[in-house]
Amino acid sequence: MLAAPLRRARRCTFLSGSVTMATGGTTGPPSVPRHANRLINEKSPYLLQHAHNPVDWYPWGQEAFDKAKQENKLIFLSVGYSTCHWCHVMEEESFKNKEIGEIMNKNFVCIKVDREERPDVDKVYMTFVQATSGGGGWPMSVWLTPDLKPFVGGTYFPPEDGVHRVGFRTVLLRIAEQWKENKEALLENSQKILEALLYRSEIHVQGQESPPPSKEVMATCFKQLSNSYDEDYGGFSESPKFPTPVNLNFLFTYWALHRTTPEGARALQMALHTLKMMAHGGIHDHICQGFHRYSTDQHWHVPHFEKMLYDQGQLAATYSRAFQISGDEFFASVAQDILLYVSRDLSDPAGGFYSAEDADSYPTTACEKKREGAFCVWTTEEIRALLPDPVEGATEGTTLGDVFMHHYGVKETGNVSPMKDPHQELKGKNVLIVRCSPELTASRFGLEPGRLGALLQEGRRRLSTARAQRPRPHLDTKMLAAWNGLMISGFAQAGAALAEQEYVSRATQAAAFLRKHLFDPASGRLLRSCYQGKDNTVEQSAVPIQGFLEDYVFVIQALFDLYEASLEQGWLEWALQLQHMQDKLFWDPKGFAYFSSEAGDPSLLLRLKDDQDGAEPTPNSVTVTNLLRAACYSGHTEWVEKAGQILAAFSERLQKIPIALPEMARATAVFHHTLKQVVICGDPQGEDTKEMLRCVHSVFSPNKVLMLADGDSTGFLYRQLPFLASLERKDGKATAYLCSNFACSLPITSPQELRGMLCS
Repeated sequence: MLAAPLRRARRCTFLSGSVTMATGGTTGPPSVPRHANRLINEKSPYLLQHAHNPVDWYPWGQEAFDKAKQENKLIFLSVGYSTCHWCHVMEEESFKNKEIGEIMNKNFVCIKVDREERPDVDKVYMTFVQATSGGGGWPMSVWLTPDLKPFVGGTYFPPEDGVHRVGFRTVLLRIAEQWKENKEALLENSQKILEALLYRSEIHVQGQESPPPSKEVMATCFKQLSNSYDEDYGGFSESPKFPTPVNLNFLFTYWALHRTTPEGARALQMALHTLKMMAHGGIHDHICQGFHRYSTDQHWHVPHFEKMLYDQGQLAATYSRAFQISGDEFFASVAQDILLYVSRDLSDPAGGFYSAEDADSYPTTACEKKREGAFCVWTTEEIRALLPDPVEGATEGTTLGDVFMHHYGVKETGNVSPMKDPHQELKGKNVLIVRCSPELTASRFGLEPGRLGALLQEGRRRLSTARAQRPRPHLDTKMLAAWNGLMISGFAQAGAALAEQEYVSRATQAAAFLRKHLFDPASGRLLRSCYQGKDNTVEQSAVPIQGFLEDYVFVIQALFDLYEASLEQGWLEWALQLQHMQDKLFWDPKGFAYFSSEAGDPSLLLRLKDDQDGAEPTPNSVTVTNLLRAACYSGHTEWVEKAGQILAAFSERLQKIPIALPEMARATAVFHHTLKQVVICGDPQGEDTKEMLRCVHSVFSPNKVLMLADGDSTGFLYRQLPFLASLERKDGKATAYLCSNFACSLPITSPQELRGMLCS
């Protein structure tokens, strides 16, 4: 994997030369495990993948730190994750190599970290690698002093020296030599680096700053996105191309606030065009649903084939919003396709969601080498053999295969450019991409346009059946609170917008799973991860990992989304409890905003605040809207104040480069426009109430919160918000009120009138 880029991976400061990242690479045959290292006792699928390496790996923890200090040895820290292509390559080339393993064991204490289990450790050292090398990615390789201070780092290293790059073996020997010869200089340098990192990573309110004005922040962010927009293919870069739902959600909000202006129209066009091009592209799995991680080219065609849960969750919500706004069934069908994939392939029987599916797999059961994309690609011979049927009513001699291959851009020699396939893993293969409109494909073969859909559907069904016979890619069955939160939001928002009760039920099942397996009721705290055990049980590590800021933020967001979709007040109550806990564990009372990890872990050199919305939004960005929603449901105005303080802490970045924080830029508008409480007074089972709720769910309104006043004065919401008791049903009908700052509109009993007010 393009060294699983944060953007582009480059070599580290200490070493000369550069490493060219590519999208290919093969892994060798599975070897017979000779011995096991300490990782055999871990639960993480990534750590278990390295349990039989000849390297004496330690998990991150006191045992390793003590050994480094006692033996005065440097630490080699390797960070990756189980579905990372280049992590597999480096393992095959270096960590399974006995001689390299001996060099590592002799000179270093070697620690393996799963970045998805320990994002706190990953962020500290990734901050260092990015600061010193101008890039970053995974696998991340960092050398630390015995007191955990980094002094040199990089990403993927090839095992041996090449023309333009230094090999891993050479790097290990050079660093070991430096530690012997120049220990004092090395220690001094690592201290200076740490001080510089502390200074660089400081995010705080300067003086008496107030939140930046949303009009300017929104305008600048829109302009920056518009300038980087690809007019032809959508998206916001040439290549590689990432889905970035944060950009699309910003554009939807910008449109909602500027509906009648040319800029508003452009914002909507940019978002919808990008979503269409992605759905037609090879980044979208046309046969077995869901989205791959990113596209290696400008056209969304050749993907990096891993599939991540966090992408599916965010994209399901974004496509649902696109349907809400446009009314175009195409977007609803893509959201349904994503949720089908997650329900079928990433769901644990107990209700949680798995983290990811790998990019690499064995092309056939007889093959000994995994290849990237092997599970997903096709030759013309395979398709012809699967789809030989003549098509009635088409031009003479036309088979189902002809129609299918024309529509999905399949070529005799394969449709992947050699430039995108440096290791020739995809030679002669095809990545399906929609190349024609249904009308064009139909006319090409003399078909009635209405018949094409059924033909393509039959073709996809047969290819799906054939694909099920291939060896599957590795599945990372780790379940993370944060990513489960993003996926619950995806199901809940799709359930509300598409009026699909089964999606709301699936979100409810997953939220119940979180409460049972990733929450400690005694302490009121979330846990980070749990794992699929034997016989479909759910297991926890011997020492459970406590939840990080992102776990709280994404779970709280999910619970608010689930309340709005299900109107079950218990989810609201839990969300507010978790918000209080988040404040207690992560809030910075001096500089404002939230730290990513809690205080008190001596092994963490820095407490950081993320300042970039990337593949996932940064937690501080999402928590601004969470706090405003929490205040609406509880009446606690101090949460509104906290939201403003976060925006003030990030003020400089929001005013200069809001494109780095589109989700937080969006939240500035929500903050300054004040959330509208849409209160529906009615019987939850009444048809008139249901009609009012359907009306609210069918409208995209970025600054609304929904609540149902069911008349039960002993219920949670009535206890939190005494003003609800004064709202009545008019003439016994379900009645809506739009309230802001606890003052409400006149009663509304017509869904049409309510719709008009929500759109204004």
